[in-house]
Amino acid sequence: MKHDYVPRMTSYTLNPEDELNDLRMSDRVRPLYDHVRKFIRETVEPMSVEFYRHGEKKTDRWSFTPQQLEVLGKAKDKAKEVGLWNFFLPDAETGEGLKNLDYAYIAAELGKSPLASETMNCSAPDTGNMEVLERVGTKAQKEKWLKPLLNGEIRSAYAMTEPNVASSDAKNISTTAKLVGDEWVINGEKYYISGLGDPRCKIMIVMVKTNPDAPPSKQQSQILVPKDTPGVEIIGPMHVFGHDHAPRGHMHLRFNNVRVPKDNILLGEGRGFEISQVRLGPGRIHHCMRTIGKAEKALDLMVSRGLTREAFGKKIAHLGGNLQIIAQARCEIEAMRLMVLKAAKAMDVLGNKDARIWVSMVKAMVPERAAKIIDQAIQMHGATGISQWTPLAEMYTDVRHLRFADGPDEVHWMVVGRHELSMP
Repeated sequence: MKHDYVPRMTSYTLNPEDELNDLRMSDRVRPLYDHVRKFIRETVEPMSVEFYRHGEKKTDRWSFTPQQLEVLGKAKDKAKEVGLWNFFLPDAETGEGLKNLDYAYIAAELGKSPLASETMNCSAPDTGNMEVLERVGTKAQKEKWLKPLLNGEIRSAYAMTEPNVASSDAKNISTTAKLVGDEWVINGEKYYISGLGDPRCKIMIVMVKTNPDAPPSKQQSQILVPKDTPGVEIIGPMHVFGHDHAPRGHMHLRFNNVRVPKDNILLGEGRGFEISQVRLGPGRIHHCMRTIGKAEKALDLMVSRGLTREAFGKKIAHLGGNLQIIAQARCEIEAMRLMVLKAAKAMDVLGNKDARIWVSMVKAMVPERAAKIIDQAIQMHGATGISQWTPLAEMYTDVRHLRFADGPDEVHWMVVGRHELSMP
């Protein structure tokens, strides 16, 4: 029986002349990259030791001690002084104006140190919120909220996920906002709102349903809601693998007839999905960029442990299949790195909307593979790997939860699969 094979004209064919295949960091940004690495090593890491030491004796877990804020503030001031500040914003006057590709290299370094991103004002969820405000905020909104965020004076949160609906389909969002006079009246429930427990968090961007009678993609809007607005009820923290992640937390909250000015809406009524494309594309890939750094750190710890501990007369690295596990981890990291760099380049060349397939590919692939590498590093450490004596347990829970954050794996695989089926 004869089978005629006709190859499809996919968009992934390797073409030496395709701009998407040039994944080199720009010469202009290389000094910044080197500076970031040096700053993390010489300033952030020593500060982090002091920061966590000062937090050991606090009585209120949902706070920072004055000493913690002081040492962090000094490091942030130093980052500002030397120009290592707000470089996550692509092509923006308010930041370094980096391409996504260039930032991908830097973000991988930030991911290796828990306080590096915050020290240089490149932390989620602030990065996504600042990008939204920078792109679509009014002059008044920028002055009131973007300016202090860019200065690192306050923190923010993004409230979309709800406990009573399948939030992976954003059309299901049921929190309502009704225009009454010159105010939006908001009612509903949200959970896993990261960073809302932070005492420095002052503002939320909230996804709401403003018009249930509009077409499905026009029913949602995004509205600015100050955290201290009457009717905002923070019920308590949601745990991640048994941890509440105080003092930042992932909060469960209700909106009980919360009233905010009409002008607090972003971009306009019914444009919530449009704003999501501005926010979630960069946010998703930033997570992946930092996760590469976490995977790299896990491999470093795995190798170090494997070469310094012996069992049954051999170094642990040479026992069983550990040597192959280490080798495969390196291969996986390099494969993930190239995929993330190409997704970042696609955003630079094609724009966020047309690059969504690439972003979905890495968002589904990277957290899953990185979590496996961290899990293997834990295994090579024995019981110590799940203890507080290494960062691995916390790294694992952080990366594992990314398989839900900004869309679960299944949604991203669906996006990629549908695109593949649509190709001629």
